[in-house]
Amino acid sequence: MAKDRSRFVCQACGAVSPKWQGRCDACGDWNTLIEETTAPRGPGPAAKTAGGRRVEFVGLKGESAPPPRIVTGIAELDRVLGGGFVPASAVLVGGDPGIGKSTILLQAAARLASGGRRVLYISGEEAVEQVRLRAARLGLSDSPMELAAASALRDIGASLEQESDAALVVMDSIQTVWLDALDSAPGTVAQVRACAAELIRLAKSRGFALVLVGHVTKEGTLAGPRVLEHMVDATLYFEGDRGHQFRILRAVKNRFGATDEIGVFEMTDRGLVEVANPSALFLAERRGNVSGSAVFAGIEGTRPVLVEIQALLSPSSGGSPRRQVVGWDSGRLSMLLAVLEARCGLSLGQNDVYLNIAGGLRITEPAADLAVAAALVSAATDRPTDSGAVYFGEVGLSGEVRQVSQADSRLREAAKLGFTAATLPRRIARGGRAAAAPEGLGLSEIGHLTDLVARFAEKTLPARGKA
Repeated sequence: MAKDRSRFVCQACGAVSPKWQGRCDACGDWNTLIEETTAPRGPGPAAKTAGGRRVEFVGLKGESAPPPRIVTGIAELDRVLGGGFVPASAVLVGGDPGIGKSTILLQAAARLASGGRRVLYISGEEAVEQVRLRAARLGLSDSPMELAAASALRDIGASLEQESDAALVVMDSIQTVWLDALDSAPGTVAQVRACAAELIRLAKSRGFALVLVGHVTKEGTLAGPRVLEHMVDATLYFEGDRGHQFRILRAVKNRFGATDEIGVFEMTDRGLVEVANPSALFLAERRGNVSGSAVFAGIEGTRPVLVEIQALLSPSSGGSPRRQVVGWDSGRLSMLLAVLEARCGLSLGQNDVYLNIAGGLRITEPAADLAVAAALVSAATDRPTDSGAVYFGEVGLSGEVRQVSQADSRLREAAKLGFTAATLPRRIARGGRAAAAPEGLGLSEIGHLTDLVARFAEKTLPARGKA
């Protein structure tokens, strides 16, 4: 009789090693290799395929109806999901502890249950009374949703197999579920992979929408095997600081909707409240007469969003100058500072540079380069930008300002919020002509960063003349 084989699996990245070692060769983490026992290999490939049925292949053309949706009534959540939960789908929700994962899912489950849907909420981290106390704080005690506290996969699976009319099942969290057939502890790579696969199988076979809550590591990635994100249909991340009132729900994968879509929420004593117009909220406390501030017209998913970019320069106290960035890529800031020095003649190397995206939003698109450059030049010259202007455009290493996508949507959002000017790259005519600007919005097109620096120099020269 063949013996079970032993292997060592990294709990951080899922890499497999034939023997134990202190440091994982794949990810470099220490003391993350845990021994797992696997069943012996079975017969050859021919025996494994015997008795299978033939799969029918079809052509690429054909009519297919869009998947039905379970609308929660929380507009920002439905936007990120692509219109609501899809029956027989699996959604993975991750985020830092205390960021609001359980809160938003409890609110969504309560709304669906109040609307006549059957919702099952299974908690592996809290007792039923603890969930009831949180629901009472949120004003959801009257919701007919059904609660359970369980972490054994056999018990959860047996219960879900008998449910035929459940519309939504929430498992909070997948790291607490364990399968007794495996020797490893709950939360390990083998446990998370096996438990998630079984719960997803149940969702597909029984037809309910499944939501798995996942923990994150100190690097901000979802804990457990990377294959978990491939197994689910959508992966959502909660972003933001627990000490900040705003929360950003971002879709990084969605088989039924747009990726990189965001929903904006505000944390209150009654739970998470959706923000219908995040641009107005992000700019609510902006002061237009302060140097080092510029408004960026960005795109998050399918939604245009206006945010304030703040820059502060101060003389370095000695040693290497500091570069502190919140909400943007620090490497891109270093590149932009080098371009301003080498191509535009600004001396910034001896200054400490601090950059902040106001409101807690994290920006990843390169279109923010021009707005960051405007904030840096404004801080360096101590001259404020135009309070009624927005900026967007990508900056190259030679200092050229490159075009970005969806310029019309950015301009319309700026005009809707009362801005009167926009600084953007030189537009290439489409179909023989460039797109017209919205009414009341003046456009200023620039091709190089030196044009931007020259504007602040023109503001600075009269002031020096008066002195």
